[in-house]
Amino acid sequence: MFEPPYSSADQLEAQLRETGHTVIAPATVRQFFGLTQEQLNPLQAFWQDLPADAHLRDGGRYRFRRHASFIAERATLRQVPHRAHWQPLDYNALHGGIERWFEPADPQAVALPAWSGLLLGLAGIASRLKGEQAWFIEAHQFRIDTTDGIGRPTPEGAHRDGVDFVAVFLVDRKGIKGGESRIFEADGPQGQRFTMLEPWTLLLLDDERMIHETTPIQPAAERGWRDTLVVTLRRQGFQDPKR
Repeated sequence: MFEPPYSSADQLEAQLRETGHTVIAPATVRQFFGLTQEQLNPLQAFWQDLPADAHLRDGGRYRFRRHASFIAERATLRQVPHRAHWQPLDYNALHGGIERWFEPADPQAVALPAWSGLLLGLAGIASRLKGEQAWFIEAHQFRIDTTDGIGRPTPEGAHRDGVDFVAVFLVDRKGIKGGESRIFEADGPQGQRFTMLEPWTLLLLDDERMIHETTPIQPAAERGWRDTLVVTLRRQGFQDPKR
């Protein structure tokens, strides 16, 4: 396994601006987002009851998720009424073009200081790199497990999401092998591959410039899983079939 190419707190925004991606170690995440481990720990419990993803078109039973949407503006975070997740076929050939309704994030999770701290911290980075403005945020809680012997974090393959930024927080990883993160320039030859192992490691991408995927996971124990919090930030509104 390749170690993540970690960036320091004082370099991460410059690296994101220069290369289109950055990887941040858990200690740096706590430092940069102004959170303690004691604040982050309670979030992990909210990955234990994620409903099955009913929209998988490959017939798999390995993905579980919840979803919530927010608007961040001027250091305030506002949750919007529950809505469908939608992507155009141009960005998701497997699941694009349909409104996918997932169960909402637990209100108790959303109310935790760590939840708002992470989302507002990401919005602050986005505004410093692309200008102060409202950010339309979707937060996805994912569990990929190995009940069927293999789990696919990105069944659609290498892709972009049609947003401005994508953040992938590793929340937990138990009893698995695989799950390698791979990122590539959308219009160039450069790429990186590494495996996130420690909870609260963060991969942050400029989605306009980078393509990403995560390789399948396989069991290394009787039961295994990979939990992530994936957050997307977009200017000028949520992706919507009517727009």
